[in-house]
Amino acid sequence: MTTIQHLDVGCWRIPLPVVLSDSTHGEMTHFEVVTVRLGDEDGAEGVGYTYTVGAAGLAAQVLIDRYAREHLIGADPGRIEHLWHKLWWALHYGGRGGTVSLAVSAIDMALFDMAARRAGLPLWRHLGGHDRRVPCYAGGIDLYFTLDELLSQTDTNLKKGFRAIKMKVGRDRLSEDVERVAAMRSHLGADFPLMVDANMRWTPDEAIRAARAFQPYDLTWLEEPTIPDDVAGHARIVAEGGMPIAAGENLHTLFEFKQLIAAGGVTFPEPDVTNCGGVSTFMKIAHLAEAFNLPVTSHGAHDVTVHLLAAVPNRSFLEVHGFGLERFIEHPLVIEDGMAVAPDDRPGHGLVFDWQGLARHAAA
Repeated sequence: MTTIQHLDVGCWRIPLPVVLSDSTHGEMTHFEVVTVRLGDEDGAEGVGYTYTVGAAGLAAQVLIDRYAREHLIGADPGRIEHLWHKLWWALHYGGRGGTVSLAVSAIDMALFDMAARRAGLPLWRHLGGHDRRVPCYAGGIDLYFTLDELLSQTDTNLKKGFRAIKMKVGRDRLSEDVERVAAMRSHLGADFPLMVDANMRWTPDEAIRAARAFQPYDLTWLEEPTIPDDVAGHARIVAEGGMPIAAGENLHTLFEFKQLIAAGGVTFPEPDVTNCGGVSTFMKIAHLAEAFNLPVTSHGAHDVTVHLLAAVPNRSFLEVHGFGLERFIEHPLVIEDGMAVAPDDRPGHGLVFDWQGLARHAAA
């Protein structure tokens, strides 16, 4: 049995190349990325990460470096489920579902990376290997872009090979959102997959009104129409809005997804591997969605998540949006005619960081 002998954790403040915007966070100039590197006595390594929208990354770093460390050093890295539960219950009283979920997610990702590397398999094959080609969309964070900027961004994404687009909604007047959605639909043409994302902006009644206003534009889904805590509100929006709903990027446990899915409050469950509990929980959510005959989508971390969606038969679209991290990795995500392609030539998730480049952006 090999054991974990090394744990390195860092927090990096990544400036965004372009100021991004949505209805909840306003304008965003940087993200904070927390990385975890685990190593055993045989030299095997696993890498994981999580991120925040500019705040609280250092809190996750401290949780890992000071409190998770004692449970990891000397432990068997192959007992991933055991370590997940050990870490969860050791840390949960300090904020279950918050930074604890971020910390556990990054560690769990590193453990799965190590396991797949040891097996000599890319992660998507290690997890089941359904189909390495995954439909994907370009996720614009663009609420306050002018219409010209929005359409120009879309044209750039089409040139990159995307065949599905998401845009932000949730401006001060619904008429402004409708005008922008109508312009985007006209620009893309009929039948082109188009999603909109409200980032929790509305009450259920406001969301139902918005969903009905968007109906003429044949949207694939309306994302995060209201706060994640309102399960009954989500169920009302699905039932009365007449539009598929994607939600889940702000849910941090398997049980939160169970409640939302069982209540009929979501059409496209949308976990984020960096905050839902890692690969372990993401896969459980995907299989839970399959049991309810629902497609599963994703949020964030596309370079890793492409493996997870490639492993399950009920995958729908992979969200792809850069938040500056792509400048610090060796192998960018491959997109071919609207499909993200999970790598088949590198064991593990294959994400290789530029550690020297990251070091210039240390948050501490």
